[in-house]
Amino acid sequence: MYIAAENPRAASDVVLGIYERAQVLASFPELGYRYPGGTNRQVRILLYGHYRIAYLIRDDRNLDILGVFHGALEIERYVV
Repeated sequence: MYIAAENPRAASDVVLGIYERAQVLASFPELGYRYPGGTNRQVRILLYGHYRIAYLIRDDRNLDILGVFHGALEIERYVV
């Protein structure tokens, strides 16, 4: 079941919280932990509640958000 179906306000709060958490990366790009997927890429994970924000630190130090995943979801097929 999706949050928005039951409680649109709660869904909006979660989206805003994830967005605000990701904004911290502008100042602290290595805040998240390094993804242990065995890849040479600089994929990192930043936590927000039950969610994981997967992002890539590119060679030019810019960031790419790869996705936001619920903690119960296996993200290997998306970030490797």
